[in-house]
Amino acid sequence: MENNGDLELNCHATGDTRLDKAICQWITWDKNPRTRAQIEALLQDGHVEELRRRLLSRMTFGTAGLRAAMGAGFALINDLTIIQSTQGMYKFLARSFPDFGSRGVVVGFDTRAQEASGCNSERLARLTAAVMLCKDIPVYLFSTYVPTPFVPYAVKRLGAAAGVMVTASHNPKEDNGYKVYWHNGAQISSPNDKEILKFIEESLEPWSESWDESLSDSSPLRRDPLREICHAYMEDLNSVCFHRELNTKSPLKFVHSSFHGVGHNYVQQAFRAFGFSPPIPVPEQKDPDPNFPTVSCPNPEEGESVLELSLRLAERENAKIVLATDPDADRLAVAECVWKVFTGNELAALLGWWMLFNWKETHPCQADMGRVYMLATTVSSKILKAFAQIEGFHFEETLPGFKWIGKKIHELAKTGNEVIFAFEESIGFLCGSMVPDKDGVSAAVVVAEMASYLYNKNQTLHQQLQNIFEVYGYHISTTSYVICKEPLTVKRIFTRIRNFEDENTYPKSSGGHRIMHVRDVTTGYDSSQPDNRCVLPVTKSSQMITFTLQNGIVATLRTSGTEPKIKFYTEFCAPPGKSDISSLEEELKKVTNALVEEFLEPDKNNLIRRST
Repeated sequence: MENNGDLELNCHATGDTRLDKAICQWITWDKNPRTRAQIEALLQDGHVEELRRRLLSRMTFGTAGLRAAMGAGFALINDLTIIQSTQGMYKFLARSFPDFGSRGVVVGFDTRAQEASGCNSERLARLTAAVMLCKDIPVYLFSTYVPTPFVPYAVKRLGAAAGVMVTASHNPKEDNGYKVYWHNGAQISSPNDKEILKFIEESLEPWSESWDESLSDSSPLRRDPLREICHAYMEDLNSVCFHRELNTKSPLKFVHSSFHGVGHNYVQQAFRAFGFSPPIPVPEQKDPDPNFPTVSCPNPEEGESVLELSLRLAERENAKIVLATDPDADRLAVAECVWKVFTGNELAALLGWWMLFNWKETHPCQADMGRVYMLATTVSSKILKAFAQIEGFHFEETLPGFKWIGKKIHELAKTGNEVIFAFEESIGFLCGSMVPDKDGVSAAVVVAEMASYLYNKNQTLHQQLQNIFEVYGYHISTTSYVICKEPLTVKRIFTRIRNFEDENTYPKSSGGHRIMHVRDVTTGYDSSQPDNRCVLPVTKSSQMITFTLQNGIVATLRTSGTEPKIKFYTEFCAPPGKSDISSLEEELKKVTNALVEEFLEPDKNNLIRRST
């Protein structure tokens, strides 16, 4: 840590020396009057435990960056912690890139805001820019809110060293975040995230100019990339537009909700780029509103309960398809009249089929298939694997999180391979190779084109999904969780699974079915490999074990990185021809229940259940 000067620790005596020092640091360093007043009020009212919670721990780099509630304290998102994080980023990037001074960084933001702390995404983005500009680093700072995918797209197009997007995506309204992208456009991953954190901890005292928000307006090193990036992005959508002549005549009507976020204008433009009439916006949710007044949770993945306004509007307008982007427009939910809300895995089956269908149409030479890849995270459906086995392209799994998909895309591109589709089950999709991250804007218009093509042939999306399952085998999945707020209990549960009957032996069966393979990415064990070593990177900081059963069910137990949950994902991967859906669903339910009861023991461990 840098020299903090002679802080008068006795002026804020709580009886805890470490806490007193943190309080003095905060009050000395924070120039935001609202957040400084929050700490002073807590001190005045004697809320020592709350002060400890806010000041004695720091945010860690999670999903490619930082995410927490907005408010005062080193554990929360605010002006000071964003400045500290960017100072650490600057030092890391200056060490990593000899040409950092010419490459610069891209900075974007969404529309989140919190009046009580004077925190909003635009201000945090401008402070991020100020830290870089005061060190003579060029900054491409967007002049207005943009979808998250625009930042990695801009990083690649402009040759920047890194990118920062200030967003908390679909989190509750209290939260904000700081998402970091590497020079290849992929979200930052290990070991770079750990390195940045180390530099942040060495750069806690703000530099005087770091607070100069006006640098974003006055510095000659600041450039607004909005017009160039928006234009180029809409042009590049041509790479995933295959049937423009049909689109211009399409009678289909679409409804779009942007969930009070950034997506409305950009989805409208994407539809025009494809030759469509723009979708009908949900008026109550069209404009940005950081309070998300019409939804209890701004997450379209929650399905029908949060899509109510969209579905009602679609019925009134006789629209067949509902599209909903989350607040930062990197994820997409889809529903079809009368009303089938697709899961992330079902939508991936449709989009994977569509991208492959069009790739084959435009590449008559079958030999080219050898360099084609599709990717999915390991807790997502194995439907793409079934495609690959029949069609002859390559399929690879990554660890959960799009940062791992982005990293794999970069590796494959270096060897001349092409990823035409990638996804994670939590409604994150990447069609084509425009952006090495999930992208709700391009996915929305690709779904619109697929639907128009199918309806032109008197087929619905749901009917096509059934066709896919008939050809490649039914893939029926379920995802749920139990809540466990005791880390020691979580550790005990997973230790028991790893020593189920004897030391270092995993369970041999579940729900009456033999377990064929076990993969444990926490320890690096994989019984399906000749040397029992896991192909995926080992992640000791979280728990994740996958079981492959004799009957074709694949089940994964894992801890959440952001919530006190043990998640479980199960999927019946049936071979083609086995199409008695009700018996497959019944079998999956039986095995899922057995897995939870036998391995997690919810009653014994006082776990809070969520119905599957």
